[in-house]
Amino acid sequence: MAVDNAAMAKTFRPYAPDQMLLMPPALGDWVPEDHLARFVRDVVDALDLSAIEDTYTEERGYPPYDPRMMTTVLLYAYCTGTYSSRKIARQLVDSVACRFLAAGNQPDFRTLSEFRRRHGAALAALFVQGLKLCRQAGLVKLGRVAVDGTKLKANASKHKAMSYGRMRTEEARLEQEVRALLRQAEAADEQEDERYGRERRGDELPAELARRASRLQKIREAKAALEAEARARAAAEGQPPDDAGPPDTSQRNFTDPEAKIQKTSDGFIQGYNAQIAVTGSQIIVAQQVTAAAPDVQHLVPVVMAISQALHRKPTGVLADAGYWSEANVRGLEAKGIEPLIATGRRKHTEPAPSAPRGRPPQGLSVKERMQRTLATVRGRRLYARRKAIVEPVFGQIKHARGFRQFLRRGLQRVQQEWALVCLSHNLLKLYAARARG
Repeated sequence: MAVDNAAMAKTFRPYAPDQMLLMPPALGDWVPEDHLARFVRDVVDALDLSAIEDTYTEERGYPPYDPRMMTTVLLYAYCTGTYSSRKIARQLVDSVACRFLAAGNQPDFRTLSEFRRRHGAALAALFVQGLKLCRQAGLVKLGRVAVDGTKLKANASKHKAMSYGRMRTEEARLEQEVRALLRQAEAADEQEDERYGRERRGDELPAELARRASRLQKIREAKAALEAEARARAAAEGQPPDDAGPPDTSQRNFTDPEAKIQKTSDGFIQGYNAQIAVTGSQIIVAQQVTAAAPDVQHLVPVVMAISQALHRKPTGVLADAGYWSEANVRGLEAKGIEPLIATGRRKHTEPAPSAPRGRPPQGLSVKERMQRTLATVRGRRLYARRKAIVEPVFGQIKHARGFRQFLRRGLQRVQQEWALVCLSHNLLKLYAARARG
């Protein structure tokens, strides 16, 4: 039987963009019960925000936004990989979940940025409260923790940095240029006085002179800061501070002076060294940011931060060769914590050493003793867990949620930003565990 295709009606689902709708009476009707937004709101309701709320003591012409709403929006944004205040402000218009969390409020990006800046320390302190919620849920079991670090870009370009040696050269060159421009300006003033009379004010800086004078001032300030750091370092080491000076290779960045050059697998960046300690359930139990590139000096402080937050200490610590030092081994053992720290990097093609048998020989050095421990069957089994515990956490933060660069500047503010990133990571782990349960 022939079918008349032209006569067949084509039916689609209704599509009428301009049709008026009767909206639900509550924003929550658009957000499923198991949605992340509802979970974040419940978490914030359980947090103590008095450190933020108590700062609102002055009378204002128009009341400020509720700190609980602002905190909820910020935490949800971090959990979903949105860190820019401008992007968060757009989400408050475009995202149903954000509209639900803000209850229809739409603070602009300046308000969001100022809230994060003003309450940076209090927001960072919420990391410990979130960690305690994870512990109450049974996610924090302090056995052996893995410690690792990653280099993150600062909100500054490495091309805006200058070495101390170049500062001295540039300072001398700019001084000569400023003097030459001043002479030209004086000559031009004399010519104009002859032409137009002396009524002209004559104190306006030519644009070219102003630029050089400003750059000269920045270089002098950076040079003085490097010299002050060198004197402080000498005094701490018991050397005469007046004789100390920074090496010519010392650098300082004009955009973020506290950020330092960091070596990564992709080259060098202007940035910071972000540290974490992670449990077997991939909960971050301690976090820290430093400008110092080497990892070795941060192991004990990061482990001690666990005790400060949870009033307990891990039984053991797993760390790669970047943390190796005899001082770290002795420091952890003195606190009753077993360290398993690689003493060097082994090539993939290099065979693993055979497992030792019997009791350790007498007179082994700290390094030899650690090498022997790591070569045992037990040591290999325990150390093999390090990579599976801590490295996925950096992958989730940097790749899954796109946090690859700090937005704020200065070590203190960068530390506050990292604490929020780590808090959001833990909240997502708690959310996933609740969904499974």
